[in-house]
Amino acid sequence: MGNSIRTTSNTQTTTNSTPATFKAGDSVLCPSLSNSPFLLTNDPYGKRNKLTLEFEGSYFYYDGNGYFVRASDRETGDFQPSLYHNTPANQQAINTLYGGSLSAQIKQRTVIDITEADDDEVVVMSAFDLSDIACDIEGTAIVISDIGKLLALIHYEKIEADTAISMARLTHDATVTWFELLNNQLGSIKETLATTRYGKEGK
Repeated sequence: MGNSIRTTSNTQTTTNSTPATFKAGDSVLCPSLSNSPFLLTNDPYGKRNKLTLEFEGSYFYYDGNGYFVRASDRETGDFQPSLYHNTPANQQAINTLYGGSLSAQIKQRTVIDITEADDDEVVVMSAFDLSDIACDIEGTAIVISDIGKLLALIHYEKIEADTAISMARLTHDATVTWFELLNNQLGSIKETLATTRYGKEGK
């Protein structure tokens, strides 16, 4: 009897080992914001492929596994999820862990409202982030002022040529550094604006 060759093919299906846990329409708990449940929706502006929930007039974004994603980021930087399914067991566990301290902590948050009466869209940011932006702007203003003073000294021939060249080199390095800082800050602001009705400004 002749030898026969039988060929078989093995088919492997690649699946995601960490399937999405949450979807739009789910009722979820977010103990970092409130003890009350939230309803997950898709991005109301249709600009981000993320899930969102609304809290105190602001939108917070999460990926399908319940991790918080900042407005300026494309993916999470957290190591623990922020969302939990709204089940009696999870609600009881959160109440046991946090008790009434969470609500008290939120009530102690100071919100300084500098909006106008006709502002129908508001971006809430921390005082730390605002201070960071102010420091970058102030640093850049100082560099621009120094450049103006250096140009004046060169124009009125108040410094030697060799000294002017050395100072110009240092000024150039400072300008490049502050340009990069401001450009990064601007990129973060544009990402936040992209989630609003104004969209991302500029390039």
